[in-house]
Amino acid sequence: MSDTQTFLDTLNARSQQRGVEPTWIAARRQAGAARFDAMGFPTRRDEEWKYTDVRTIAQGNFALAENADFSQAQAAAMTLPLDAYRLTFVDGIFSAALSDLESLPSSVQVVPLSKALADNHEAVGGPLGRLTGVEFSTFAALNTAFMEEGAVVRIAPGTVVEKPILLQFLSRAGTPVMSHPRILVEAAGRSEATLIEHYIGEAEAANFTNVVAELMLDRGAILNHYKLQEAPLGDMHVASIHVEQSRDSRYNSYNLNLGGALVRNDLISDLNGQGAETHFYGLFFGQGRQHVDNHTKVNHNAPLTFSNENYKGILDDRAHGVFNGKVYVKRDSQKIEGFQSNQNLLLSDRAHIDAKPELEIYADDVKCSHGTTTGQLDEDAIYALRTRGIDKATARGLLTLAFAGEVLEQVALDVIAERVELAVAGKLPERFNLAGLVETAAAFND
Repeated sequence: MSDTQTFLDTLNARSQQRGVEPTWIAARRQAGAARFDAMGFPTRRDEEWKYTDVRTIAQGNFALAENADFSQAQAAAMTLPLDAYRLTFVDGIFSAALSDLESLPSSVQVVPLSKALADNHEAVGGPLGRLTGVEFSTFAALNTAFMEEGAVVRIAPGTVVEKPILLQFLSRAGTPVMSHPRILVEAAGRSEATLIEHYIGEAEAANFTNVVAELMLDRGAILNHYKLQEAPLGDMHVASIHVEQSRDSRYNSYNLNLGGALVRNDLISDLNGQGAETHFYGLFFGQGRQHVDNHTKVNHNAPLTFSNENYKGILDDRAHGVFNGKVYVKRDSQKIEGFQSNQNLLLSDRAHIDAKPELEIYADDVKCSHGTTTGQLDEDAIYALRTRGIDKATARGLLTLAFAGEVLEQVALDVIAERVELAVAGKLPERFNLAGLVETAAAFND
C-alpha cells in the first residue's frame, strides 16, 4: 500500500460519514485529494524538502479524533494566562466548553470553520483557498481534502480589537490522530488586531497537525500574528501561512517554535500595494532529536514596499534546524527595501543547521540585504559571568537568552515572551539582576 493510500482510505471513510455537502465544498475536497494522490509526499530529492525527511508522517497510521473530551483543569494548565477571545480545538475538533467569546464586539466575527460553513458557506467559499490552493504543496492539498474545522476571523473596517484573539490547539496522548485545521482571517481597511495561534498538548502525545492559514489584510490594516508552537516532543507539525497585503497594510509575524519532533513552517507574504510593510520575527529552539524547518518568502509585488526579517535558531543535542528565506522583488517594483538576517547558535557539537538566505531581484532601485551566521557560545563570556558568582549552567542560559533577546524584544505579550525564555534558558535564579547580566552577556554576543 502506498503512503498516500492510507490517508485516502481515511478520507473516503470520512466522506461517507459526512453525507451530502454543497457542490463547491465537495469539488474542493476532490481536487485536494486528487492533487495529493498525484504529488505524493515530498522526498529529499525535492529541492524544497532536501533537508527534511517526512517519512515519519507519510508512513504513520493516523486516525481522526472522534471527540473533544478534555477537562477544564487540563486545559487551564496549558492555556496562556491571557485575557483574550478564545477558540479551543482538541485534536482538531472544536470545543465550545473550552472556548470563550464573551463580550466579542459585533464588528468582529470569530467562529469555528464548521459553523461558518453551516451558516453561510458561500461567503466562506470565495476567500477560502484563494491564497493557498491545492497546487502549493502536498500538505496544502491534504489539508483541503480533509478541510472541515478551523477558525474564521473577520474584522470590520476601522475596528481596533482591544483583546487578542487566541486560537488554541490541544493535542492529546493516546491513539495517534491527525488534524487539518484551516484558518481564514479577513482584516478590513484600517482595522487592527492581534491573533495568536498556540499549539500545546499532553507530554506523551504523538499526533500530526497540518494547518493552513490564509490572512488577508485590506488597505491600512494592521495584524500582529503570534504563532507559539509548544507541541509535545512526539508531535509532528506542518504549517502553511500565506498573507496578502494591500496598500499601507502592516503585518507582524512572531513565529516561535519550541516543540514538536518534526516541524515545517512555510510563511509567505505578498506585498501587493504601495506602502505595505511586513516584519518576520522568528525564533526556533531545538533539543534532543527535534527537526525544525522554516521556509519563508516575501514577495515585493509593488513598488514602495518594505520587509524586514530576523530569524534566530538555537539548537542543542542532536537537533537539526533548517532556514530557507527568500526575498523576491518583482519587475518594476522600484524603491523597495527588503532586509533578511538569520543567526544560529549551536549549543552542542552534534547539533546541525542548514541555512540558505536568498535574494531574487528584478528591479534596479532597491535596498536589499541578506546574511546568515552560525556559531557557539563564547567561552570568554561564560568565564566573565562566572567571575560574578554565576554557575556554568546559569551562565550558559544567560548567554543563550541574550542571543535570543533581539527577537524577544519585539514580542509585546509578556506571557508569550516568558514561555519562550523559560524554554530557551531554563528557570534562572531570581536573586540575580537578570536584566543587567543579560545586558553584559549580550555585549559578548555583539
